[in-house]
Amino acid sequence: MAASKHTEKQENPRRNFIKTAAKGSIAALSLSSIAASAFAVDKVIKATETEAPPVKVDHKIRSTPENTVWGYYGYDVPPIATVKDGDVVEIQAVNVAGTSARDPEAFYKTNNLPLDEQALDIIAIYKNPKREPSGLSGHMLTGPIFIEGAEPGDTLEVRILDVVPRSTYGVNSVWQKGGDIGDDVKTRENFIYKYTINKKKQTASFKEGVEIPINPFMGVMAVSPPPEMKRVSSIPPGFYGGNLDLKHLIKGTTLFLPVGVKGALFTTGDSHAAQGSGELDGVAIEASMTLTAKFIVRKDMHIKTVYAESPTHLIAIGLDPDLNKAMQNAAHEATRLVMENLGFTFNEAYSVCSTGVDFEVTQVVDKTFGVNAMIPKSIFPGHEFKYWNA
Repeated sequence: MAASKHTEKQENPRRNFIKTAAKGSIAALSLSSIAASAFAVDKVIKATETEAPPVKVDHKIRSTPENTVWGYYGYDVPPIATVKDGDVVEIQAVNVAGTSARDPEAFYKTNNLPLDEQALDIIAIYKNPKREPSGLSGHMLTGPIFIEGAEPGDTLEVRILDVVPRSTYGVNSVWQKGGDIGDDVKTRENFIYKYTINKKKQTASFKEGVEIPINPFMGVMAVSPPPEMKRVSSIPPGFYGGNLDLKHLIKGTTLFLPVGVKGALFTTGDSHAAQGSGELDGVAIEASMTLTAKFIVRKDMHIKTVYAESPTHLIAIGLDPDLNKAMQNAAHEATRLVMENLGFTFNEAYSVCSTGVDFEVTQVVDKTFGVNAMIPKSIFPGHEFKYWNA
C-alpha cells in the first residue's frame, strides 16, 4: 500500500450513516442503484453487510481542513495522498450549501440540524480555509490525490464503487440571479430536503406532497488541467472533467479522464443526493457524501476529453460556453464513441445517434454548459460490451 498523508482509518461510511440515521426517525436505507444498506439496529446492519460484502479499501481520506481546497485545481497544488494504480480509495466530501463562512454554526441552529461529523468538518474547514491566493472561487473539494504511474497522455479510469450520504438531509437554495431564470426570484430561500428511506422507497422531501428519488453522485470529479493552464476555478467544467453535474455518475458507473500532469491529481466534491438534468436553479440537493472509487491508469487509452460509461450506456459529454456548441460537441463525441467502439463509418454513426441516442442538457448554470449523449448498449445486439460490474 502506498503511503498517504492526512489519511486515517475509520468506520465504513455506510455504517456511520446507518448509526446516525438510527438515532432519528428513519427506519432503513437502500441506495446506490440499487445496492442495499439498511439501518436501525445492529441486527439489520449485520444482515445487510452479509448481503453486500464490503469493498476492501486501500486508503481512507477524511474531509479535514488539510485535505480540502476551496474551489480550484492546478498542476502545482500539493497532493494530500499518494495511491497506487488499482487502489480503492474512500474519499469524504463536504457540501457547504446553506452555510456561511462568517457563521457556519448558525445554519444548523436555525434549522435544528445536528452537529454531526460532516457538519463539524464544514465548520473546521471554514475556520481554516485553503483559499487560492489569486481569488479563484468555487466548490469545497477534497484532494488532490496523486496516482502512481499516471503520466500525461494516459487516461485515468475512475470506477465509482459507491456514493454514500454522510447526513440525513440535503439542501437546495433559490436566490436572486441564481440559475437559469434567477431574474424571477425575489427572495433567497433554503429548502431542507430530509430523507425518507426504507425498504419501499428512498426519497427526499422539504414538504408534504413532493418526494424526489435519491441517487447520490459527485458533481465534481476532475484531474488537474495541464501546466499551461496553471490554476483554474472548479465552477466551469472542462475536458479534464470537473463540475460536470452529470446525474448518471452514480454507483456502478465509470468516468474516463485525460491525464494532463504526472500523477493525474484527482479532486472531487460538490456531492449531490439528487439532481434533475439541467440543474435549473443552480444547485441540486446538495449533500455531504463519501465516494469510494477504484483508480486505474490506462496506458492503452489516449483521450482528449472526458466521457463516461455505465452498465447500460456509453455517455458522451459536450461542453462549451455556448449551449448550441455544447450540443454539437456532444454530437461529435457520441459519433466518435460509436465509430471507435463499434467500427461504424461516420455516416453510420451519425445515423445511429439521430435515431437511437438521447441528448440531454446536463446543466446550464456553470458558465460552461453541458450536454450528455446517452448511447444505449442495447441497440447493438451483436456486440459484447465488457464491463467491470456486468
